[in-house]
Amino acid sequence: MASHEENLKRAGIVLPELPPPAGLYRPGIRVGDMIYTSGQLPLVGGKLMEPEGKGSVTAEREQEAMMAARTAALNAVAVLRSIAGSLDAVENIVKLTVYVSSAEGFTNQHKVANGASELVGEIFRESGQHVRSAVGVIALPLDASVEVEMIAYSPIK
Repeated sequence: MASHEENLKRAGIVLPELPPPAGLYRPGIRVGDMIYTSGQLPLVGGKLMEPEGKGSVTAEREQEAMMAARTAALNAVAVLRSIAGSLDAVENIVKLTVYVSSAEGFTNQHKVANGASELVGEIFRESGQHVRSAVGVIALPLDASVEVEMIAYSPIK
């Protein structure tokens, strides 16, 4: 079975540099065998990806928002690696929470969240099968379209 790091390379996925926190918090923290990430935005090079990463999501912007969720999840995976030392030290992705800045009447948050879930599956395969919440909100920091939090099991050896 291929390692998570090998899956990453095989898929041609390059993890970004850790995005700097937008406030007074840490990007992630280990508590025992668990790693928790702060909410990650769809930042590329320190800026929200445009147009996918900005503003409220409508039915017409659903596909864009899925790409933004993928990018935000990629940032969360980068945080995981920075704390675990290697993605191979992560035994399970336990939970994703995907917040979607939703225009009035938009109810496909679960489809937007698939962008994050698909990325996790590409990298972690069976170990990436997780529980998930997809939550519609009125606004997110920096006018982001999505925000992704991740919880992972990474036993200390």
